[in-house]
Amino acid sequence: MISLPVLALLGFASYRATQLGVHDSLLDGPRERGAAWHANNLGSKPRAFVMQLISCIYCLGFWLSGVTLLVYLLATDSWGNASWLVHGIEWFAVAGVQALLNRRDDTFSG
Repeated sequence: MISLPVLALLGFASYRATQLGVHDSLLDGPRERGAAWHANNLGSKPRAFVMQLISCIYCLGFWLSGVTLLVYLLATDSWGNASWLVHGIEWFAVAGVQALLNRRDDTFSG
C-alpha cells in the first residue's frame, strides 16, 4: 500500500495534469480540433462523450488520476505489492485529492 504522503503527491501531480488537459493554453489546438471534429457530426454519441470527457475537469481528472497512479506503480515496480482492490482504493484516493484541489480552484477563482 502507498503511504499517505505519496498519495498526496500523486494527487497534486494528477491535479496539474488535469489543469493542463482542460484549461492550459498549451493544449488549445488539440481541444479546438476536437471541437471541430465533434461539430462535424453533432448527433454522434461517441463524439459527444469524448468532448464531455476532455472538457469536464472531474471526469478527465478521475482518469488522469488512474494513469498517474499506474505510471507510479509501474515505475517503482510496486504493482504486485498489493491487490487490485487496494490499487482501486488508491486510485480513488488520488482522484479525491485531485478533485479537492480542483474544488478549491473553483471556490477561489469566482
